This record gives sequence, C-alpha cells and structure tokens, in this order.
Amino acid sequence: MSAGGEHLKDEGTRRQVVLAGGIAGLFSRFCVAPLDVVKIRLQLQIHSLSDPLSHRNINGPVYKGTLSTIQTILKHEGITGLWKGNIPAELMYLCYGAIQFATYRTTTQALAQLDPHRLPPPIESFIAGAVAGGTATASTYPLDLLRTRFAAQGTERVYTSLLESVREIARSEGRAGFFRGCTAAVGQIVPYMGFFFATYESLRPMMSGIQDMPFGSGDAAAGVIASVLAKSGVFPLDLVRKRLQVQGPTRSKYVHRNIPEYRGVFNTLAMIVRTQGIRGLYRGLTVSLIKAAPASAVTMWSYETSLKLLREYDVANE
Repeated sequence: MSAGGEHLKDEGTRRQVVLAGGIAGLFSRFCVAPLDVVKIRLQLQIHSLSDPLSHRNINGPVYKGTLSTIQTILKHEGITGLWKGNIPAELMYLCYGAIQFATYRTTTQALAQLDPHRLPPPIESFIAGAVAGGTATASTYPLDLLRTRFAAQGTERVYTSLLESVREIARSEGRAGFFRGCTAAVGQIVPYMGFFFATYESLRPMMSGIQDMPFGSGDAAAGVIASVLAKSGVFPLDLVRKRLQVQGPTRSKYVHRNIPEYRGVFNTLAMIVRTQGIRGLYRGLTVSLIKAAPASAVTMWSYETSLKLLREYDVANE
C-alpha cells in the first residue's frame, strides 16, 4: 500500500475522521456557494429561442457564461442571491463530509483484512471511494434537492423557508418528492468518487514532496487534478439530476419557467440529446470545473489540517 493511501486511511480515530470530514465539508461549501448557484442556474437553462418564455419575458437563454450570470444575479437579486440554498447545502455538506470520510475509512480497513488476497491499491481506493460516495449521497439526498430548489428561485420565492419547503414537498409530492433524481445522483457519484479517490491516492505521494504548492502542500493540487478528471466524465448525470430535482408542481415557478417535464434518467438524457444535442448535456460544465478545483482543494486541505489538529489536541490532552 502506498504511503499516501496509508496516510489518509489509517491516521485518526473514527471520531477524529468524522469531525474532520464534517469541518472540511462545511468550509468547502461556504467558499464555493456562489459558483454552485451559477452552475445550477446554467444547468437548468434551456438554450432555444423557440422555447416558451424563460425568465423576465425573455425567450431562450437568460445567462451567458459564468461572469455574466454572476452579474445578472447581483443586479436582480443582490449579493445574497449568490448564497441561495446555502442553509440546506451546509447541512448537506456537514453530514455528507462526515459520512463520506467515515465510510471511506471503514471500507478501506475492511478491504485491508483480505490478506493474503488484497486488491491492488488503486482498486481498493476506487471501491472505497465509490461506496463512500454512494452512501453519503443517498443519505443526504433530500438536502441536496432542497439546495437545488432554493438556488433555482429567482426574485419570486417558491418557498419562504426551509421548514416550509419540507412541509410543502411532503404535502404535495409525498416522500418520493424528496428523492427526485436520486438514481442519477448515485449513478454519478459512485464512479466520480471512485475515480476521485483512486486518482487522489495515486497522485498524493508524488506531489506531497513538492514545495510552494497552494495551501502549503501537495494535497490540494492532487485533489484539484483528481476532481477535474472525475467531474468531466460524469457531468451529464449531474445535469440530469438537477433537471429532475425541480420537477413537480413548482416546476414553472423557478427562475427558468420553461424547464421541460422529464421522467426518469434515461428519458431525460434522450430528451436533452434530441432537443439540444450532445452539447446540451454539458451546460454549466465550465463553471463546474472552475468550482471543482477550489472545492476539492479546500476540502482535502481542510480535512488533512483538521485531522492533524484533532490528533494533536487529543495527544496533548491524554
């Protein structure tokens, strides 16, 4: 097993890993929240002049690029518009980070018990990452859906508060309403996290000795490269997830009023390709990659740093 793999997998108690994972998720989410709102707005936008009115009596696309989208949101919704959906997102990232890293650690330790028939390190990392990502995604999915719906709101508020949104979805859509698009989410996150952790574990030992890297270590750079490569491969499923999350009785009330009615992952994929071409599956990819770099860098750096500080604190208090 590589030194980098041992570092991430075996250092720290379960409590330390859970706390560090939660801290990493919270800190990362707050830093990239504006880019997340921009990404969601672009992903939900239908690029066609023949479509019904989209927003503010405009036919076709409202937003044109990352900077233009930020400027438009600031102009019409103020700076708080860039943090819409941040409360459910922070809750999601807190729970997601803790569940992800705890599951990753538990899975890798279980795989290590397969001696003398252990799998190669990259495969172990892939399996552990996939299991961790799938478990964390399914567990926190309702919060992900709420994050998307709040971020999709324009000046007209669909939900007045987090509690009201939960009540309204439960009343009008039932329990299934909280899991719209969950299949696409799990289908995306399993290969994404698998490839992310496998790539991260492979790159980290090589980059750990490089000086003058962002945040003072190679952890951040390894996280950036791993995330960008993994994100590009599974992006269409991320877009499908967002389109499915805003289905239901409130579909025509969001900032884009011309979101089509979609049913199921494969139906959504086919409909997007048929009406918008292959390019339609990659709306918002640029800002997604821009977001992925700092998000992964901050996540892995804050996780490693938090874990180190927690270990030092516990040692000092023994």
